[in-house]
Amino acid sequence: MKKRILLLAGGQSGEHEVSLRSARSVLSALPRDQFDVTPVVISPQGRWLAPGDTQRALESGEAQGGGDLVLHRAATAEGYDAVFPLLHGPMGEDGTIQGLLTLAGIPFVGSGVLGSAVSMDKVMTKQVLASAGVPQVAWRLAVRREWQTRPEEVRARAGELGYPLFVKPANLGSSVGISKVNHAGELERALDLAFDLDRRVILEAMTAHKPREVEVGILGNDAPIASPVGELRFDADFYDYETKYTEGRATMHIPAPLPPEVAERVRTLALAAFRALDCAGLARVDFFYVEQTGELFLNEVNTMPGFTTTSMYPKLFEAAGLSYSELVTRLVELALEER
Repeated sequence: MKKRILLLAGGQSGEHEVSLRSARSVLSALPRDQFDVTPVVISPQGRWLAPGDTQRALESGEAQGGGDLVLHRAATAEGYDAVFPLLHGPMGEDGTIQGLLTLAGIPFVGSGVLGSAVSMDKVMTKQVLASAGVPQVAWRLAVRREWQTRPEEVRARAGELGYPLFVKPANLGSSVGISKVNHAGELERALDLAFDLDRRVILEAMTAHKPREVEVGILGNDAPIASPVGELRFDADFYDYETKYTEGRATMHIPAPLPPEVAERVRTLALAAFRALDCAGLARVDFFYVEQTGELFLNEVNTMPGFTTTSMYPKLFEAAGLSYSELVTRLVELALEER
């Protein structure tokens, strides 16, 4: 008997459009002889769109229309076997939708509430991974109220790290709100931008030399496997939002041209991070590799990475011999196995 899958896409984050592109790819790849797939688009305002509005949103890349779809109806009256929450960023990748699905008792693809929430929050990620011995660059936390009332303390923390440094909202994905600060005179603008988006902000030191950006995919639950290592190369000062989503600005190299011992260490550290954060199903783990010193620093963990056919995560497993269709099928199987 075919499994009935509810595919959620869109969402309320700045990565709404990316999610729609990912959903179109997954829809065409899930084998129709194994799955009956029903897509539901969540609008940027949080509305669960009815089938007709969902189809139009997937085709146009823009969510319009009303008709909220109540989760209870989707979970019980329709009788879905599993949900593929293909949502990126806040209100989708951060434990919120995972909590809703857990309460409804529906299996779903990806990490649970804990793994999703901790991985999404850069502060918690750093604290958990530090306790697990995973190397990271030096960092400091700043809170909006501190910046409003005691700005000199925040400036002092930045000074401890030295310039240049990066300023990042703690709970946003996809490079949104990130600034490179070259000197103290640029700090105020960067912090104001970040605090407009989040009440907690990370100040992050730069490496001594410009690092290479390498990434690895993880697939599995309690016995996860790591993909070959890939490398991102781009023509920009850093991998910001525009560079990430402008065609031709970045290229993927799979496998990454790394010494075998470095590639193996990347894979080992990625698996350690996946386990420490209690992730499940899938993740893409990103690292900085400082070629001059041989150092590796974990940058971030994405529990629901971009999922078009040309995205890094599926390409990494394609290099391991797993086709896109086989990959998405395996993810649904892992959801049913885990829950």
